[in-house]
Amino acid sequence: MTDRYLSVARTGVHEIEIKRSRFLCALAPVSSEAAAREFIAGRRRADPGARHHCHAFVLGPDGRIQRSSDDGEPAGTAGTPMLEVLRRRELTDTVAVVTRYFGGVLLGAGGLIRAYGQSVSDALEVVGVLEHRRLSLVEVSVSYDRAGRLENDLRASPYHLHATRFDARAHFEIGLAPGEAPAFESWLADLTNGEAATTALGDHWVVHRH
Repeated sequence: MTDRYLSVARTGVHEIEIKRSRFLCALAPVSSEAAAREFIAGRRRADPGARHHCHAFVLGPDGRIQRSSDDGEPAGTAGTPMLEVLRRRELTDTVAVVTRYFGGVLLGAGGLIRAYGQSVSDALEVVGVLEHRRLSLVEVSVSYDRAGRLENDLRASPYHLHATRFDARAHFEIGLAPGEAPAFESWLADLTNGEAATTALGDHWVVHRH
């Protein structure tokens, strides 16, 4: 079972032009093969005049499901380099569709491979990537006279401050990676003279933008 994976941050489209051919890369986060194929079909409907709608997608926290299609381009020149970009960036639960409008200049196999790979790579820079981490959440409760310093120290620490809540006491939800709990408990006890109360909240997926 994986404790970390990356996915595209949102649905988005980015266009590049190479030797008068237009390459429109559409990216989307998806959680199933059916959702990926519906997105691909939607891109075909959105650009019915394009000659090619090549795609690649990776699914599952472990990236086990991987599919790609050259959609009429020479074999291995479109879907494979698109998939390779997703794999190299360690992305999953992500679909990429590159729609090509031919500009009249032949790019050759090497040119196509570079163009389709660049189209996905450039689009990822624009759309962004999210990191999903499985963390054990712990709620720390302290009196208000310790809350300010604790919050500052938490934000400066390697531990993930997930949420804060203030009522009769100050509450901080902290996300701990596997194996971090003993060091965190020792750190917290030193910082608060053992006055902090902790409650385990179980494992949760926590999302960070890369």
